[in-house]
Parts: sequence; structure tokens; C-alpha cells
Amino acid sequence: MTTAGHKTIKLLLAEDNPLVRDLIVKGLEPFCLVEASTDGADALLKVVDTPPDVILCDYKMPGLDGRQLFEKLRAREATRHIPFLFMASRPDIEERLRPLVDGVEDFIPKPFLIKDLVRITKKVVDRLHLEKLQKKASRPGVIQGRLEEMSMIDLMQSLEMGQKSCRLIVQSGGAQGELYFASGQCRDAKIGKLEGDDAVYKVVLWTAGEFEIDFNAANASTKTTTTRNTTGLLMEAMRLMDEANRDTVETP
Repeated sequence: MTTAGHKTIKLLLAEDNPLVRDLIVKGLEPFCLVEASTDGADALLKVVDTPPDVILCDYKMPGLDGRQLFEKLRAREATRHIPFLFMASRPDIEERLRPLVDGVEDFIPKPFLIKDLVRITKKVVDRLHLEKLQKKASRPGVIQGRLEEMSMIDLMQSLEMGQKSCRLIVQSGGAQGELYFASGQCRDAKIGKLEGDDAVYKVVLWTAGEFEIDFNAANASTKTTTTRNTTGLLMEAMRLMDEANRDTVETP
């Protein structure tokens, strides 16, 4: 989902291959502000000058490689908190990068499809966007926004990634849904008389409306009405959407 809201997140891309660099920039531009670096040394200067919100970095680069860049930034107080995503071959990930778990959001194995890289990176961008909204909230512990800015799938994935406990209220076309999360897992959901998994599948379809995330009401529901974890619920919701779209197309 392309949104103006996500343009508040600045991503620094460090990639020495110009073709790959251009493809990644085009893929990510709808979701965040992208600044590109041609190598590790250039990236280091840019990060020190203006720290980004997240860094997407190739491991093998001439001069300063991705791991050296990571370690130099981790050694500085002002840049040690910046989340990192690494692009690397599977052997390099397993042998050289896995030990750097602290501060590395994810590893993207090469070769990759741009759409897969965008999907993985966007999850981190969504979570960071949610955290920025939380800091700007007018009421402590309460985030408000519009589904046109952040879709239900984006919201639920962000809450799961951030292991958040909260109540999520969604309103669309006069209907209201309530979802309760515990450590990122959607435990309880209801829309009118509908509850549990079916309520989640319905609310995920809403593309316009308003949402409110209340972290103060994390324990307002002790019920468990859902039968899957958040990822499972979203995967099933997307499967049902695909099925419905296929039926619509196939119906003469």
C-alpha cells in the first residue's frame, strides 16, 4: 500500500551494483524516503552526517563491507540504535552475519526478487512508522490514524513484529471492530455479533476508515476467541481474499 505517512521513514541503501541499486530504490520509493550510497564508505559518511531510520545494506562491497559498516556504526552512541537489514548470499549469512543478531532486523538472501525484498523491508518500515506515530500521540499510549495511510495488514504485522499488547479499534462505514493483542498476537476480535477468526477476516478487508491503538487497554479483554497466531490469521485472510477475487473473475 502506497502511503504518504510512510514518507516520514528515511531509509539508507548501501549497494555498489548500480543496476540492483536502481531497482531497489524504485521498489521502495512508494513506502519511504530512500537515500542511496554507492559503497560502505559513502554510506558511513551519510549516516554520520544525517542518521536514517533504517539501513538496508549489501554485505559484499569494495573497501568498507557491510559488516564493517555495521560494526563502525554500532561503536558510535549516535548511530548504534539504527536497525539494519543485510543483503547477502546464504553462506555469508550463516557463516559471517548470523552472530550479529543484536540490531539486525533481518537477512535477505541473494539472489532475491525485488518484490520479496520490498515485502521484508516494508514490514520494518511499517513498524518504525507506528513507533513514530506513538511518539507523536496527543494522548499518552494512544495512536490514531487512517486505514488509507496504514492498511489493516500493515497494522497487524507491525503490532506482531513489535510484540505489542493493546486494543485496536477500527471503524469503517458505520461498522466498528475491536481486536485485542497480547505480545503481538491477536487473541480476541469482534465486529457486532461476529467474533474470533471470522471477525479478523472481515476487518482485514476494510481499506477506508479510522483506527485507534490503545496500549493502556492491553488487558481490557481476557478472552481468547481466535484460533491462529497473527501471521496465521493474516495468511488465511489473504487466501480467502484471493479465493473471492478468483471466484469473481471466473463467474460468467
